[in-house]
Amino acid sequence: MNLKSLFKPKPTISGEEIDKGLQVLTWEGIVSMGFSNVAGGAILAAFALALGANSFQIGVLAAIPFLAQPLQIAAVVLIDRFRRRKIMAITTWLPAQLLWIPIALIPVFMEVPSAGAISALMGLMALRSILAAFTGCSWNSWVKDLVPQERLGRFFARRQALANLTGMFFGLGAALFVDFWKGHAAVGDEALGYTFAILLGALTLGLATPLFMTLIPEPLMQLPPGPRETITTTLTSPLRDHNYRHLLRFLLLWGFALNLAIPFFAVYMLERLGLSLSSVMLLSMLSLGTNILFLNVWGRLADHFGSKTVLSMSASLYMLVIFGWIFTTMPDRYFLSIPLLAIIHIFVGIAGAGVGLTTGTIGMKLAPQGQATSYLAVAGLATSIGSAIGPLAGGAFAHFFSTRSFQIDLTWIDPNRSVEFPALSLTGFDFLFGIAFVIGIMTLSLLTSLREEGEVSPEIALDTLHTPMRELARPISSVTGINYLSQFPYGYLRRVPLPGLDVALGVTSYQVADAAKKAITAATKGQETLSRVADSLGDAISDLWKDTEDTTSHGIDVARDAARGTLHAADEININTNVLVHHAIVGITQGLSTTRVDSREVFRGTGQGVVQGALEIGYDPCEAIKRAVAAAREVANQQGISEENAVLEVTRGAMQAAEASRKPELQSRINDCLSSELLEVEENDGSKE
Repeated sequence: MNLKSLFKPKPTISGEEIDKGLQVLTWEGIVSMGFSNVAGGAILAAFALALGANSFQIGVLAAIPFLAQPLQIAAVVLIDRFRRRKIMAITTWLPAQLLWIPIALIPVFMEVPSAGAISALMGLMALRSILAAFTGCSWNSWVKDLVPQERLGRFFARRQALANLTGMFFGLGAALFVDFWKGHAAVGDEALGYTFAILLGALTLGLATPLFMTLIPEPLMQLPPGPRETITTTLTSPLRDHNYRHLLRFLLLWGFALNLAIPFFAVYMLERLGLSLSSVMLLSMLSLGTNILFLNVWGRLADHFGSKTVLSMSASLYMLVIFGWIFTTMPDRYFLSIPLLAIIHIFVGIAGAGVGLTTGTIGMKLAPQGQATSYLAVAGLATSIGSAIGPLAGGAFAHFFSTRSFQIDLTWIDPNRSVEFPALSLTGFDFLFGIAFVIGIMTLSLLTSLREEGEVSPEIALDTLHTPMRELARPISSVTGINYLSQFPYGYLRRVPLPGLDVALGVTSYQVADAAKKAITAATKGQETLSRVADSLGDAISDLWKDTEDTTSHGIDVARDAARGTLHAADEININTNVLVHHAIVGITQGLSTTRVDSREVFRGTGQGVVQGALEIGYDPCEAIKRAVAAAREVANQQGISEENAVLEVTRGAMQAAEASRKPELQSRINDCLSSELLEVEENDGSKE
């Protein structure tokens, strides 16, 4: 393959070429994230502090990449004229990566800390951001046309997970080296530790990214249908798209709210809490670890329920996390500071996985074919404007509030003494985090006006998330004490009207449904009948709950998700869905009969689950309901409930699932299914073997 053909767009790309291109795209993401963790985030903030930056300058430094994004307009013009996205992306990204070399060498040629050193850093970062603006515009359009639409969520989730896994080790290695250097370097040479770390990363990982980009095929840009538009019309077409305007407004305000706080997390931990850079990076690794665990979860949910639904849930969780930063000091570091930081970083990773994944994919999904360049550029511009104003305002707020405080104390007074307990203490960055939380919550309401094809209400997606906290604690910690969290009655906390709390409590996703699928697959493997399904599923449900004393608040959740898993299992292993549903409902009720769960909730949960599962796999929900009703009649007496009441609870659950979908036509259809003539099940209808 010669150089010319390597950079030439392809009018057609085979499935094999797409798969190879996606493999290279994954590797590009891995090395890119690796270098980002070496030269960005906490390390860049610490480097800036070492060069002499104050809080406002940290905000300016965080805003610089976003301030350059309006240049994407010029990039759109060039791409629309020459239609060679790959060449533009690589010829701008290579020099942008090379600029890290003089950035790393600032402590070698200039006195630090000094105003000149921080000015040099800002100037070089500004030049790099200008080049990156051209890269980003062409790169987003190129990748959008390469990745198949139906695989967007899962592909980018897997790519991001692998990139984060690699990145956290590179970032921690760089931080450990910098701390080691600072502990052994001569006075005045401490900043050279950053020089060596960034320089090594730039010459290896940094230069590897444009190399991988050259190996990714570029699909030929498709002309939009109809006469070709002028460049002015092309640039303004996203603004004329009523639905896309809702997305643009959200992205602008969300970027502002998020970047009011995020650029100052590392500074807060380094200066206010006195943590070492290695400790900060270890907490970042905790975030990246949970980010990796949940990227696939959010990706699957995005593919099933839509990017908008996942974005609304993960964004509300992110706001809850920002609110939590306020309580890490009282007003200084105290005994709960580190445990709170660990919890916060766990949920930062979970929320960040959903937000990062869906803010990119939803823009791609809503962009019309052939107009991705302009639509994604304008979406990026909206995000960038908000993200640029955010840290500038944040730096100004941090400086203003640095000499101000607000405190509420509780005082106990008796004849012998008085004791004060600090109930709330806000100072400096605390005000910043509170402001970001309020603005972020207000911004979330903008998502309600956005429409995405195939979207499902957040209530249904939340129902798939809510499972016991024990399942969350298991993959995160081996500390025995954490497992006591599984005994807490989380069903009551779901009613607390604090944004993001419902997602935080249910964020383990699909655990019960997956258990049901595995049990059913194992029971049917190599057999011609489904006679073992009920026993296998019942055993799986019992094992899942055998260590939990308070199951009463979760019974309906388990029954629902197990029924959902049944439908997914039928879809994946290609067996008789009607028969499987019947046996599975029997198994679910038998498995939960050993707990203190109310039988009515079990039947109601199965009604919800069969409807949700049927909608997710494209199966007829009416058939699923009929089979669930037949099974409920069979086992009702065994569970101490009349057949009539069992059927009533199944139908109630089915209607609740239909109402949660917010689709009137579906509600009407299921209501018809639940009429008496459709629920009559003949004795020999094949529901039993």
